[in-house]
Amino acid sequence: MEPFRSVRGGGARVSLAAAEASLLRSLVGQVMSMVEPEDGTDGTDGTDGIDGTEGSGPGEDAELAALEAMVHGPGADKPPEDPVLARLLPDGYRDDPEAAGEFRKYTEPALRSAKHQAAQEMLDTLPESGGRIQLTPDQALSWLKALNDVRLALGVRLGVTEEFEEQWGRLKPDDPQWSAFEVYAWLGAVQESLVQAMR
Repeated sequence: MEPFRSVRGGGARVSLAAAEASLLRSLVGQVMSMVEPEDGTDGTDGTDGIDGTEGSGPGEDAELAALEAMVHGPGADKPPEDPVLARLLPDGYRDDPEAAGEFRKYTEPALRSAKHQAAQEMLDTLPESGGRIQLTPDQALSWLKALNDVRLALGVRLGVTEEFEEQWGRLKPDDPQWSAFEVYAWLGAVQESLVQAMR
């Protein structure tokens, strides 16, 4: 794959082989099905990014929760059992399970919707046959969000740690996980290339 290039007026462009486009579409589609809102909608009023629910003060939390409840209705108050979903839909409060559950109940539906929407926009702008692709700034941002979610999901499944290179180096090429680690590394390069182009 050629690196992403910035375009005049913002956004980015890239050329993808059919196999690369197919792989990206498959991975994004899998994550998209995992985070699909339980009510089947893909609302447009979700929070941004994986950690969009973190970092607010108590007053802002209550106000946000009330707004989310009006738009989406209450969701689950416990983290998902699937470790991938638990990583994609993290707790808002790591040291307070009760507060985390209450916050999740009113924010998880919106977070699911936001992730689902970003993934859908990536699929909508990624032809199955690949080729030359040009993205607006908003589309490029959706790609970044979707790629980040795919990489997080794959990283959890593989048990990736900060010693990723060492983990990968210990695998033999005929190990079933070797190709998955290669894909994980490739996704990181794609993501970093897009980040640099957007700068």
